[in-house]
Amino acid sequence: MTQTLFDAVGGLPTLQRVHKIFYDKVYAHPWLGQFFIGHSQEAIENRQTSFMAEKMGGSVEYMGKDLTLAHEAMYITEELFLVRRALLEESLKEFGLNEELCERWLRIDSAFMKKIVKESFESFMNTEWPYKKHIVIPKP
Repeated sequence: MTQTLFDAVGGLPTLQRVHKIFYDKVYAHPWLGQFFIGHSQEAIENRQTSFMAEKMGGSVEYMGKDLTLAHEAMYITEELFLVRRALLEESLKEFGLNEELCERWLRIDSAFMKKIVKESFESFMNTEWPYKKHIVIPKP
């Protein structure tokens, strides 16, 4: 039987520690951090942990919102996504995960880019949601 990435990285304890390192960086970041003002870091870490645990083959069930719905009102560019990805890579290395496992983790994480990144500012601004406002945070 092939070992899942979830098991290969060390299961929930590893995901929890990596996401703590990662979100400490995200919340401190001058651009990314602004998207999280007013949101509990611990809650975000827990949601990301269960999301990635499920995607890595763990028996954990992600109970959060669909990625597209969760990010639809946020203007997220490819540049912003890549800044986030760099912080995740830095966090994985800081944790001490080996190169092969880092690459596998980042491959799974990056697979969701199309669900989060917006095609253009114009198309984003032309979308209306009855109960949401557009969240646009300019690059500092």
